[in-house]
Amino acid sequence: MEMHQIRYFLAVSDTLNLTKAAERCNVAQPSLTRAIKALEFELGGELLRRERALSHLTELGQRMLPMLRQCYETALAAKMVAASIRKGEAAPLSIAVSQTLALRPFTPALQELSRALPGLQLKLLRGSAGEIAEYLKTGTAELAIAGPLGEAWSRIDSFPLFKEPVDLVVSRSHRLAERSGVEFRELGSEVLLVNAGCELAEELTACLRANGIAEMATHQVATQDDVLALLKANLGVAIIPVGGVETRELRRIPMNQLDLVRGVSVYTVAGRHRAIACATLLNMLRAADWAFDAATDPHAGGR
Repeated sequence: MEMHQIRYFLAVSDTLNLTKAAERCNVAQPSLTRAIKALEFELGGELLRRERALSHLTELGQRMLPMLRQCYETALAAKMVAASIRKGEAAPLSIAVSQTLALRPFTPALQELSRALPGLQLKLLRGSAGEIAEYLKTGTAELAIAGPLGEAWSRIDSFPLFKEPVDLVVSRSHRLAERSGVEFRELGSEVLLVNAGCELAEELTACLRANGIAEMATHQVATQDDVLALLKANLGVAIIPVGGVETRELRRIPMNQLDLVRGVSVYTVAGRHRAIACATLLNMLRAADWAFDAATDPHAGGR
């Protein structure tokens, strides 16, 4: 399998027209057709069904498209990394991360990226789901890592990474700290710490109402750090994604009637050029092994 074959196939998948794909790739149409046929022979089936103006990808073509696109982008990123190292160029990268998401799981990829690109210059932004979507839309951030962004913008591409459960979190001196599980009805007398910037804020509110807790005393906070600070001071309880808990001063307790998880994804903008650092980190994150249990992560506070 040759890289030019993959490049030609990607152009055909975008245009569904051999003539336009050949023009895009700056190659004669017969050469492009031969390359596509060679790729089809290697993969063992038709990738494109040619029907004049109604050409379309076959089922095999549709299944191969995301894998071949990632393969091609990874190869390009590798070439750009090698060229950058040779030239000693700077590699700026702006990343937006959910304010409720711990950075720790992603630092190994950032360390590897820093080794690959000695000229790496990071700009790290924090925000709510809406703010992160706006960062991507305006180009303030090239890449984002967050929970669900909703229907913020149709051009946002998302690539799922992992899921993390949502638990009750309390101070170790709290009356519920030694419990192995808690019912919603037991929280009626508690003060709930609410971070409106959490991607799951609406779902959590709906869960409380569905379980008979229409109203709870609340402390409204602006950041995850504020939530953790008030928790440690035993000034309330919080129901939050466990990946946001990084202190041993707190306890995580499962909610027996809560079946809620936060899906964490990496986001980019479809069709926008990805600079070397962005393309490389995106491929690293997508290729990483995220098969870890956030609920039992020893650095996340323990139960």
